[in-house]
Amino acid sequence: MTTLIEPEEHKALRAAVAALGKRYGREYIARTVAEGRHPTELWAEAGKLGYLGVNLPGEYGGGGGGIAELSIVLEELGAAGSPLLMLVVSPAICGTVISRFGTEEQKRAWLPGLADGSRLMAFGITEPDAGSNSHRITTTARKDGADWLLTGRKVFISGVDMADAVLIVGRTEDARTGRLKPCLFIVPTDAEGFQKQPIDMELNAAEKQFELVLDDVRLPADALVGDEDAGLLQLFAGLNPERIMTAAFAIGMGRYALARAIEYARDRTVWKAPIGAHQAIAHPLAQAHIDLELARLMMQKAAHLYDAGDDIGAGEAANMAKYAAGEACVKAVDQAVHTLGGNGLTREFGLATLITAARVARIAPVSREMILNYVSHQSLGLPKSY
Repeated sequence: MTTLIEPEEHKALRAAVAALGKRYGREYIARTVAEGRHPTELWAEAGKLGYLGVNLPGEYGGGGGGIAELSIVLEELGAAGSPLLMLVVSPAICGTVISRFGTEEQKRAWLPGLADGSRLMAFGITEPDAGSNSHRITTTARKDGADWLLTGRKVFISGVDMADAVLIVGRTEDARTGRLKPCLFIVPTDAEGFQKQPIDMELNAAEKQFELVLDDVRLPADALVGDEDAGLLQLFAGLNPERIMTAAFAIGMGRYALARAIEYARDRTVWKAPIGAHQAIAHPLAQAHIDLELARLMMQKAAHLYDAGDDIGAGEAANMAKYAAGEACVKAVDQAVHTLGGNGLTREFGLATLITAARVARIAPVSREMILNYVSHQSLGLPKSY
C-alpha cells in the first residue's frame, strides 16, 4: 500500500511493526485460539519494543506519539495476520483517558505498565439494556463516606480475564439537579463484589468477551478518573480513539485477506492463464484495494484531528473512518474468500474465520446505522431520528 503522504518516522514505524507481525503471523494467532490462551508472547514483545505505548506520554514510559502512531501499529499487525484487539482498549481508550484526565497518582500508577504491556486495562460501557444509548446506562455509583459503591451490569467487555482493572462507565447523582451524570472509575478485577462471566461467542478470537456484575463494589475516592462534572467530555475522549483504532483493526484485516487473494489469483491457473488475469476476478480485488485505501485516508484524517486536539472534528472523522473501514473490510474478506472458492473455506488458507471477525467492525463499538444517524444529524443538519 502506498505511504507517500506519511512522514518518514511513520514509514519506519510501519515497516518495523510489519516485520514483527510477520514473525508471528496468522498461524500464531490461530494456534493461540486453538489452545484457548492469549497472545502473550506477541503482546510482551510489542510492549518491550515500545509499540503498545507509542501514543502515551514519554514522561510515563510511552513513546510520546498519538493515535496516529498507535493506529499504524494495529493496522500493520492486522495486515500480517496477527492483530492485537486489546490495543483498541488498553492503550487507546484507557491510556488516553488517564493521560488526559487522570490525577498524577493515577498516571504514575497505570501509564508505565500500559505502555510496556506489563499491565492491561479493559473498558466497560455497554449494558444489556443500553447498547448504543449511553444515556440509559444504569450502572450507578453512590458515595459512602469517602468511598464509592458501584453497582450494575456490563456486557461484551473484551479481555477482562487478561486485565488488572476495568475502566467502568457509571453514573453518579448530581447533588444540584438530582440527575445522573456519567463518570469513569478504575475498578480492579480482584475487587470484592466484582464478578465476570464469559460470553459464549461464535467468534474465532484469542480475546474473550465477558458479562460483568458489580455488586456494591467499594472503591476509594481516587478510583474516579477526572472531574466528576466532566464525564461526557472524558467519555468521548476515549470513544473517538476507539473508533479510529477499530478502523485500523478493520483495515489491517482487510489488507491481510486481500493479500492472500492476490497471491492466489496470481498463481491459480484453471485454463491457460492465472485467474487474476480475468477481470471478473481482478476488478473486485482492485475495488477492495481502493476502498481500503480510502478508509485509511479517513482514518489518518481522524487521527490527525484527534492528536491535534480537535475533538469535534475528530468525532465526525472517526465515525466516518470506522464506517468506511468496516464496509471495506467486510467486502475485502468476502471477495478474498470468493476468489479462493472452496479453498477460501479451508483451515489451510485461514480466511473463513475472518468472515465473522470482519462483521465485528460493522457492529462494534457502534453500529453503522448509528454512525449514519450521527452523520445525517451532526454533519448534514437533518432532524434527529433517535
